Amino acid sequence: MSESSSIPAELITVRDYIRWAASRFNDKQVYFGHGTDNAWDEAVYLVLGALHLPWDTDPAVLDARLTLEERSHVCELVEQRITKRIPVAYLIKQAWFAGLPFYIDERALVPRSPIAEIIEKGFAPWLVGDEVNSILDLCTGSGCIGIACALAFPKAQIVLSDISSDALAVAEINCQRHHLGSRVSLVESDLFTNIPKMKYDLIVTNPPYVDAQDLDNMPDEYRSEPSQGLASGDQGLDCIRKILCLAHEYLNEYGVLVAEVGNSQAALEKAYPGVPFLWPDFERGGHGVFVLTSGQLKQHRDQFLTN
Repeated sequence: MSESSSIPAELITVRDYIRWAASRFNDKQVYFGHGTDNAWDEAVYLVLGALHLPWDTDPAVLDARLTLEERSHVCELVEQRITKRIPVAYLIKQAWFAGLPFYIDERALVPRSPIAEIIEKGFAPWLVGDEVNSILDLCTGSGCIGIACALAFPKAQIVLSDISSDALAVAEINCQRHHLGSRVSLVESDLFTNIPKMKYDLIVTNPPYVDAQDLDNMPDEYRSEPSQGLASGDQGLDCIRKILCLAHEYLNEYGVLVAEVGNSQAALEKAYPGVPFLWPDFERGGHGVFVLTSGQLKQHRDQFLTN
């Protein structure tokens, strides 16, 4: 290890390392945007993850002493978080989404979509759980959205699709981790290109939606993620335009499309002023997720095709 990441002799317990890491993150002004929004939670995430301890671990464990090997490992990860600006999830190979653990590495975006709240509520009031038999997760990345849907709708067949074979390899790891078997299939596809022509009750997607300006101004932490999963043209609408044009062809009569466009929400509404996008509010923060029914997609398909 480098001199700057040598083990501080004064640090002994789990609690010591969490406090120290939080202080270093504040001092070095790291950016929080991959699962936490402050230095303390970021430190808890890293230290407990590095020690393979759960978030709800017995508080008494915080006063446990670290072995020399554990101390060295935590210090090294803190150093990488600061100097290389690598998100904690990549450092400990784990992220949480909709209350579920997922394996993650640099081949896919770190799970963090507010769609998790909609999944936890069973997509109410737009869907009725017992009537959901087929779901397409377009641009699945790590598979977190589709897998969370599979667990929320235990009778449904799920298709996880992504243009990146690397991302699908991560999604496959997570499918195995959650023991989903034949209920989930993976398809390498550029949006709908290779998707089987069938009807889904739900299409859910967190596609690339970052516009050129936001991409240029992103904190360094986002440079660790695959740019293919972020960039979507000057206005951030390249992918969602294509999805809007074709989604109705893959939805049942009463199916719905749920899509995240983040900061590109304003640009999307400006591009399609007559479309009744519904933008849910989120109790845990987040924005830029819309809902459209199959009927609404069909009604406005001419506008989607010409604009």
